[in-house]
Amino acid sequence: MASPKPISAPRPRQRLSEPESIAHERGPDGGRYALRRDGAEAELTYQIASPDLILADHTGVPDAMRHTGAGAALVKRMVEDARAGGYHIRPTCPFVEAMRNRHPDWADAFES
Repeated sequence: MASPKPISAPRPRQRLSEPESIAHERGPDGGRYALRRDGAEAELTYQIASPDLILADHTGVPDAMRHTGAGAALVKRMVEDARAGGYHIRPTCPFVEAMRNRHPDWADAFES
């Protein structure tokens, strides 16, 4: 009987480093932020409700990028852009709402 192969520990997921290269694709009705790494892509999509308001409607993070800070980096970039652009964010995505609640210092970027 052959001896079993030793079980190797899973490789730890590497946290994202600052600053990450996040692409911003914008169209007339909405857009998305995309973060690509090692062949995987995380995204945060939004719809433009008015010149002063965007609706953050979906965050998608593949398994390979979970627990690396990818989703948080996307929301942070959206917050920075909202501040710079003078518009607000209405989270309709549960992840963006959770990030809003975790970061009271971002309150100025969200619709009150």
